[in-house]
Amino acid sequence: MATKCGNCGPGYSTPLEAMKGPREEIVYLPCIYRNTGTEAPDYLATVDVDPKSPQYCQVIHRLPMPNLKDELHHSGWNTCSSCFGDSSKSRTKLVLPSLISSRIYVVDVSSEPRAPKLHKVIEPKDIHAKCGLAFLHTSHCLASGEVMISSLGDLKGNGKGGFVLLDGETFEVKGTWERPGGAAPLGYDFWYQPRHNVMISTEWAAPNVLRDGFNPADVEAGLYGSHLYVWDWQRHEIVQTLSLKDGLIPLEIRFLHNPDAAQGFVGCALSSTIQRFYKNEGGTWSVEKVIQVPPKKVKGWLLPEMPGLITDILLSLDDRFLYFSNWLHGDLRQYDVSDPQRPRLTGQLFLGGSIVKGGPVQVLEDQELKSQPEPLVVKGKRVAGGPQMIQLSLDGKRLYVTTSLYSAWDKQFYPDLIREGSVMLQVDVDTVKGGLKLNPNFLVDFGKEPLGPALAHELRYPGGDCSSDIWI
Repeated sequence: MATKCGNCGPGYSTPLEAMKGPREEIVYLPCIYRNTGTEAPDYLATVDVDPKSPQYCQVIHRLPMPNLKDELHHSGWNTCSSCFGDSSKSRTKLVLPSLISSRIYVVDVSSEPRAPKLHKVIEPKDIHAKCGLAFLHTSHCLASGEVMISSLGDLKGNGKGGFVLLDGETFEVKGTWERPGGAAPLGYDFWYQPRHNVMISTEWAAPNVLRDGFNPADVEAGLYGSHLYVWDWQRHEIVQTLSLKDGLIPLEIRFLHNPDAAQGFVGCALSSTIQRFYKNEGGTWSVEKVIQVPPKKVKGWLLPEMPGLITDILLSLDDRFLYFSNWLHGDLRQYDVSDPQRPRLTGQLFLGGSIVKGGPVQVLEDQELKSQPEPLVVKGKRVAGGPQMIQLSLDGKRLYVTTSLYSAWDKQFYPDLIREGSVMLQVDVDTVKGGLKLNPNFLVDFGKEPLGPALAHELRYPGGDCSSDIWI
């Protein structure tokens, strides 16, 4: 899995070394039953992605959680490349925080990588008692050996952007990473970079606002996030709040992988912008819009204008390409960001979405397309939903895509996704000139799961990937 050497810890010494890592053979991804009508626990699916395997494109194992309606969402590791210098550390556990129940599941993926098993369950009461936090999202492993998990709210569903610290060996709840009373008003994702003594966090909305669906009136009322929070990494406190112009609902944040780099990108879902954040000479941080996906004027939809809704973003390990998904418009994009201030569109691919021909939505005015895209059919399956979570192979040549965002929003925006289940697709990437091409022979259909159609979400490789690992 990782570089073999006498005194190496998990992962790889540098992002460029990681690009030389082995091809992915299996992926792990959570599958959700909350809001689908199926009364069954969420589960961790293991999918075979080795073209030489007789089980290629198949779910080869399912690990159900012991509770109902957790809403598994994102996952992280007990340790990663941030601990590369510590040979006592080993990447053996996948950490799965629950967005709604606030439970944390720790899964053993090393004993049998193709058949993970449950190692520990951290109950919400432990997190409530020691941290006063709930509605958990992003999990990152730290160089200290600890695991840090962001929160969206407090126990009552009000906004509270704090961070839970777990012991990376015992998975005991240690308390909050931030100082007492020092949480951000809202939370979601985060990324840290110790060389610049910084961590930056993003914000979605208070759990009570987003939990049961999207209400446009909440945007008008200012209940959705539009700020980045810059934290002093050593002092564990907010030192700057960046207000985003055209930056409603900043979700996924990615520093450049090069640990010397003092810049990165954040995808703002509702405004459909990519914002570049960067460090100034004086040590403060600034942000600027570098990509705008224009909305489409439509008929037959929730609002008269439809945003792209940028939901996931990724950077290739060499920091050359930025990828993101427009969940509503239905396209996946690749930009050359060799010059981070001037991204250049190099690839675009429509994979379903809300504006396909023959659907309920009619596009009246479109600044980008001359006609509405065709529905996507892969191996005889018409794909419901739009491209959402994305994961890139270490070498940057394959992009995996799933189509579910969050069960309550899936149900609202793509009712057919609830009926049909989500899918996992694979896109071939031209890493020389740029370009994206769908692999027509790859489909994992979660509509055919044994207990009924499921909503598959974020993807992880056993050896780490470009959104799980941070180099320091």
